[in-house]
Amino acid sequence: NARVTSHRPYLLRAMHEWILDNQLTPYVIVSTSSTDVHVPPGHAENGRIVLNVSPTAIRHLSITNDRLEFDGRFGGRAFHVSAPISAVLAVYAKESGQGMAFETETADAEPAPPEPTPGGHLRVIK
Repeated sequence: NARVTSHRPYLLRAMHEWILDNQLTPYVIVSTSSTDVHVPPGHAENGRIVLNVSPTAIRHLSITNDRLEFDGRFGGRAFHVSAPISAVLAVYAKESGQGMAFETETADAEPAPPEPTPGGHLRVIK
């Protein structure tokens, strides 16, 4: 039983590229509830932080299959932001609000089996 990787990092990279290609400003919303999320203190609100991830606002953006990372400035101070991909809740264009929200994932979640389609039941025929 091979484990399927999350589609979240692929969609995040694609949406980020689409937003930039349309000369819009990409923002991400990251959950700060995990201890593995490193964001500047005092900038989160209600367990979330909204981050501008445009090339003019940050440096060294990396969206791997496991983590979102970049160097940014908050209140004039440099800070290395790092979060697991599972903590990224949404990516959207600041100007239009167009983007994508992601479902909450748990680290060891097994994908739900597909719902049977009507008339799709198997039966033994003798």
